[in-house]
Amino acid sequence: MNSQANTAFAATLRKLRNERGMSQYTLARVTDLDRTYISLLERGLRSPSLDTMLALARGLNVSLVEISAAVEASLLAGPPNA
Repeated sequence: MNSQANTAFAATLRKLRNERGMSQYTLARVTDLDRTYISLLERGLRSPSLDTMLALARGLNVSLVEISAAVEASLLAGPPNA
């Protein structure tokens, strides 16, 4: 199931990765995660564990607080208007 939280996390992860000019493959290599798992996270099809979130934060060179704040802000903003 694709929850609002998963959707917000997915958008945040994709945005941070793209801002750093990283491919999913590169992020997978620096985090020791599988590229297909990163794809699932970016599509909101999986929920990350705390360990995964910490690995992603390190790999993206951001704090876990920054990721969490961006996800929370996205949730508070609500879905984009169509």
